[in-house]
Amino acid sequence: MAEAEKPSWLTQEIFTYYVGKDSKVFIAWEGQQLTILKDKATARFRTKIQGLSGEAAQLVMAKITGNFKRGNEHMA
Repeated sequence: MAEAEKPSWLTQEIFTYYVGKDSKVFIAWEGQQLTILKDKATARFRTKIQGLSGEAAQLVMAKITGNFKRGNEHMA
């Protein structure tokens, strides 16, 4: 995807995550919890997100939620 074609929401850091009890990962969008990862999914997520920040981390979290595939879900 060319620089000009990137969705603007990627730069806004609207996705967040934190690791909770039993190493579960909670992913939220604008403060609303979207998904909980556990077991193997947690391990895969932590491997993918390790060392990433900004747009790259936002894209990983968007793809994992599965609700942000069409590009029109969040209008900035």
